Amino acid sequence: MATETLTLGKALNAGLRRALEHDQKVVIMGEDVGKLGGVFRITDGLQKDFGDQRVIDTPLAESGIIGTAVGLAIRGFRPVCEIQFDGFVYPAYDQIVSQVAKMHYRSQGKVRIPMVIRIPYGGGIGAVEHHSESPEAYFAHTAGLKVVTCANPQDAYWMIQQAVASDDPIVFLEPKRRYWEKGPVDLEAPLSAAYPLHSARVARAGTDATVLAYGPMVRTCLDAAAAAAEDGRELEVVDLRTLSPLDLTAVYESVRRTGRCVVVHEAPGNLGLGAEIAARVTEECFYSLEAPVLRVTGFDTPYPASRVEEEYLPDLDRVLDAVDRAFGW
Repeated sequence: MATETLTLGKALNAGLRRALEHDQKVVIMGEDVGKLGGVFRITDGLQKDFGDQRVIDTPLAESGIIGTAVGLAIRGFRPVCEIQFDGFVYPAYDQIVSQVAKMHYRSQGKVRIPMVIRIPYGGGIGAVEHHSESPEAYFAHTAGLKVVTCANPQDAYWMIQQAVASDDPIVFLEPKRRYWEKGPVDLEAPLSAAYPLHSARVARAGTDATVLAYGPMVRTCLDAAAAAAEDGRELEVVDLRTLSPLDLTAVYESVRRTGRCVVVHEAPGNLGLGAEIAARVTEECFYSLEAPVLRVTGFDTPYPASRVEEEYLPDLDRVLDAVDRAFGW
C-alpha cells in the first residue's frame, strides 16, 4: 500500500492527475489553472504534463467557462471547471441552474452532463470581499445537481476522482482554509475500493451527543469533541460529505443512540442546510430526542471583513456551548 502524507490541496492535485491519466476525455478548465497551476496551486504541473488542450487557461468569464463545459459534456467530454473563488460563481449561476441542472431532464434522459464544478469555499483565510462565501444551499436546493464536499486529504483524493467519473453534474466544494492540513492518503488502491461518494461517515465515535458537520467545520467539530472528552463527555462527529443528495442513515442511527443532535456549518443559519437536516432528524428520530436539534452557523449577515471574521465563524466554544444547551433540556 503506497500511503503518503499529503495536504488536502496536494491530494486534490493527485486525484485530478489520476483522473486525467485514466480518461482522455477529462479536461480541466478555468482561470489560471494551467501555467500558474491555480491560485491555490491545486492544478500545479498538470498543464506541463498533459498539455494546454486538456488543462485550459480560460478568460475571466465564469459564465463562459460553464457554458463551454456544457457543450463539451454533451459531446462526450468530462470537463472539470474551476471557479477561482466561491464569490465568483454567481456570474455562472444562470448557466449552472438553467442549463447544467436541467439538460438531462429537458432531454427526457437522453443527454448526460458529466461535469464537475470545483469551488473553493468558506472563510478563515483573511481574504477580501467575495473570497469567503458559503454558497452550498443555492446548489443543494437546485434539482438536477449533486453537491459534495471533502474535509480531509483522503476524501479529497478519492472524491474528486469519483466526481469526475460520475455521469451527473457535480458541484465539488473544497474547504479552502483546510487546503494546507495534512493526512494519510492511499495513492494506489483502485477507485472501486473508495468509500461511496454520496455517503456520510462517522468521523469520531461517541455516545453522548451527535455533532453533524461538513467541509471546513469537520475539523472544528473534531477539536470540540476532543475538548469535550477531557470533561468526560463523548461526542460523535458525523461528516456528512454529500449535501445533495443528503445521506442521513448514519445520522439517524447516531441520534437514536445519543438522543441529542447539533448541526454545524459556516454558512448563514437562515434556510441553510442545518434547517433541512434538523427537520428531517426531528421527523425520523422524534421519540429518541432528549432535546431539540440545535444549530451552530454563521450569522445572517454578509461575510465580514477579515479582521473580524473569527467572530463570525463557528468555533470550538460555540459548538461546545450548543452541546451544553442540548444537555440543559
